[in-house]
Amino acid sequence: MIDFHCHIDLYPDPAKILEEVDSHKTYVLAVTTTPKAWRGTRKLVGDRKRVRVALGLHPEVVAQRHAEVALLCGLLPEARYVGEIGLDGSPAHRDAMGIQREVFDRILGACSDQGGRIMTIHSRSAATLVLDALELRPRAGVPILHWFSGTARELERAIALGCWFSIGPAMLRSRKGRELAAVMPLDRLLTETDAPFARDGDQPLMPWHAYDCLPELGTLTGLDPLVLARRIRENLRNLPTALHARVAA
Repeated sequence: MIDFHCHIDLYPDPAKILEEVDSHKTYVLAVTTTPKAWRGTRKLVGDRKRVRVALGLHPEVVAQRHAEVALLCGLLPEARYVGEIGLDGSPAHRDAMGIQREVFDRILGACSDQGGRIMTIHSRSAATLVLDALELRPRAGVPILHWFSGTARELERAIALGCWFSIGPAMLRSRKGRELAAVMPLDRLLTETDAPFARDGDQPLMPWHAYDCLPELGTLTGLDPLVLARRIRENLRNLPTALHARVAA
C-alpha cells in the first residue's frame, strides 16, 4: 500500500502509527507543515525503509511562519521530497495570498536551483495560481497535486504541464472528486490519505487505508482494483525517472 501524503507527526501517538505502518507494509510519505518539524519527524521515523519525510511549509501557516522559508531553503540539500507546500485561496487564508505566493515561488526557485525535487502540493481554491507558478519554474521538479479540487479546465492544464496527482478515500466521496479522478492519467496517479485531517466518521484515516479508494476508482475507470494497485506501485517506482526527465528537459 502507498500513502503519498500523510501527516504522521500530527497523530496523537505517531510512534504507534509508525509501528502499525511497518506491520501493514505501507509505503508512506510523511509530509510536514513547517520546516522546524522536519528534523523531528525524521528522527521519529528513524531508518524505516518504507517511510520518507518531506520538507514542508503549509500555505495555511505561511501568514504566521513565512520567515521559516529561509530555514526550508537551507535544509533543502538534505531533502529529496518537499511538501506540504503550495497555495490556499479559501476564505480563511485568502488575505495572505500575497505572502503565500512569494513563499511558494521562493521554494520552487530553491528546488530548481538544487536540481529539482519531488513535491506534494496543496492547491485548494488556488489551482490556477499554483499552475502559473509551476509553469514559471519547470525545473523545480515533479509536482504532485494532492487532493486536487480545481475545475475540469484547470485539471486539463495541470495534465498538460506534466503534473501528477494523489487521491484518497475522502476525495472520492464527493461527486466532483470522482469526476476529476476519472480523467486523471493513470500513469501519473498515486494514493494518499491526508490523515489525520481526512477521517472516516469520527476516526482519522490511517496510512494503510489509502487503497480504500481503489474500488471506487475501479468503478470510474473500468479497471480491477488489483490492476490499479499494481499501476500505483509502478508509478511510485517511476518517480525518480520522472524527476530526472523533468529537470533535464
